[in-house]
Amino acid sequence: MSIAEALEELEAEFDLLGDWEERYRYVIDLGRGLAPLTGVERSDANKVRGCASQVWLVTEPQGDGSLRFRGDSDAHIVRGLIAILLRLYSGRQPAEILTFDAKAAFDRLGLTGALSAQRSNGLFAMTERIRKDAAAREAAGNTPV
Repeated sequence: MSIAEALEELEAEFDLLGDWEERYRYVIDLGRGLAPLTGVERSDANKVRGCASQVWLVTEPQGDGSLRFRGDSDAHIVRGLIAILLRLYSGRQPAEILTFDAKAAFDRLGLTGALSAQRSNGLFAMTERIRKDAAAREAAGNTPV
């Protein structure tokens, strides 16, 4: 499944839900499905700057050059936002990550208008961290591990 297909799937799921109260519950439910990070993974190196909540993202290069992401937060709604980001970005090649328009995707899902300014800033900080890791991998020649 491509990143665009993952976005279409998320958009269809959101469209099935009525109002934003239902959508918030769904986002929180998505976050409950995340595997927790270990204490070691909750390190300063994995911490995402620019988020009001505690957020950690782990980037794992795969043998085929793709990047796998895992994440966690101390806030339920933020865990859900991480789950959305992982559905969009995890398992993708760096070039696909870097060409994907995250802002347009968040607009399509209605997240941009539904989140507080603080949560939106955190969402974009997480996205920028993913993009930064993808750019670093791309610059390194994206050689398999």
